[in-house]
Amino acid sequence: MSIIVNHLSYIYNQGTVYELKALSDVSFKIDDSEYIGLLGATGSGKSTLVQVLNGLITPSEGSVYYNGEDIFERDYDRKQLRSRVGLVFQYPEHQLFEADVFSDVCFGPANLGLSRTECELRAYEALKMVGLRDEDFYVSPFDLSGGEKRRAAIAGVLAMKPEILILDEPVAGLDPGGRDEILLLIKRIREETGMTVILVSHSMDDAAENSERLLVMHEGQLLFDASPKEVFSEYETLLEIGLDIPQVTKVLRGLKSMGVQINCDAITLREAKEEILRSFGIR
Repeated sequence: MSIIVNHLSYIYNQGTVYELKALSDVSFKIDDSEYIGLLGATGSGKSTLVQVLNGLITPSEGSVYYNGEDIFERDYDRKQLRSRVGLVFQYPEHQLFEADVFSDVCFGPANLGLSRTECELRAYEALKMVGLRDEDFYVSPFDLSGGEKRRAAIAGVLAMKPEILILDEPVAGLDPGGRDEILLLIKRIREETGMTVILVSHSMDDAAENSERLLVMHEGQLLFDASPKEVFSEYETLLEIGLDIPQVTKVLRGLKSMGVQINCDAITLREAKEEILRSFGIR
């Protein structure tokens, strides 16, 4: 289901000496089943934007349309919206609070007024989908590892069967193995369900490998809305706003600076491998 953001602005502490404009005249559209990377340096407005999309905070100006309806109209059911547009917070501790994992994942469906049987079926299905072991279902979520906590938090959102899944820095703080596992999990969930994914990240490599389209925020404004290749071709601008380019692109640029005749627009490991083999005449 599509989301249309129309001239969105948000001001914290409006009308006080602490006033801060976090979003300024942001507009874009996200269509069904897209995999979007939302990038930006700290303070760029990413987290504020996803909280508006989820209906957690009300914009100072502008509108958000989900399925053709303005989610901030007075009579719009934003509780129902949050079952359709699921948000996984950056820190799972902000989302997990029940005595055991299974009860925690049941909470969302129960809050929708579903029967106990339906809640438990959804919880079981979601926990299996994220790959948590059966023996972890009835332990405290705070006894899980960092990666397992993130899986439990994702399961809690999946149990509400959303059409759009927003993940705010889902791999922050994980080791490389845990990071790869979570990103592969997100990719598999999207392939199996067809849901739209919005991945908030500060990692250029993660964005390059997974996203079909990038939204780049800077000082509350939407600076880029384009394919990963188009965005990462703006190397100097990205550096100016505190971002970077994928590591593999840096390697290719380094080879070119050494005199190797090579194309530097590869942004994924597979593309870089193919370009290096081609440039050295290796098949």
